[in-house]
Amino acid sequence: LYRSAISDKLRSRKRCSASFSVNVPVVACCAHIPPAAEEKKKLAEEIRKYIIDIVSENGGHLASNLGVVELTIALHSVFDLPKDKIIWDVGHQTYVHKIITGRREKLKTLRQLDGIAGFPKIKESKTDCFDTGHSSTSISVALGMARARDIEKENNSVLAVIGDGAL
Repeated sequence: LYRSAISDKLRSRKRCSASFSVNVPVVACCAHIPPAAEEKKKLAEEIRKYIIDIVSENGGHLASNLGVVELTIALHSVFDLPKDKIIWDVGHQTYVHKIITGRREKLKTLRQLDGIAGFPKIKESKTDCFDTGHSSTSISVALGMARARDIEKENNSVLAVIGDGAL
């Protein structure tokens, strides 16, 4: 059932017409994620290196973000943000999400005065649907968003991403 839902989502997903080059590690919108597995692997490598460079310079959460690179690329490849909602239970695992959603350059200001937040922030991006911190809110928030979606008769996915010792 899960694979079928993802396959249906992939078939119905609209892509924007902009081209993508894995040599340019800036992904302006989720639709710029390359479809080929080898290109996704290259993108993951570029993102990992970029996160290591930023965290080495500014500090931040390194291992938790390196652990979700492929997961985040996969989520953004399948789901249509901001229509679909991703609630990160562990907000400090969102650096990859921030890079993919057009905040790559802003990530250089991590842990600086007036810099980008280390957690999802609604005020930063319409792809951040819930301000979260360390953990234990995603399931209840996702259930609430899914219930609201159903009441409003909307058609979008709501995901709770739980990881990094959140439970």
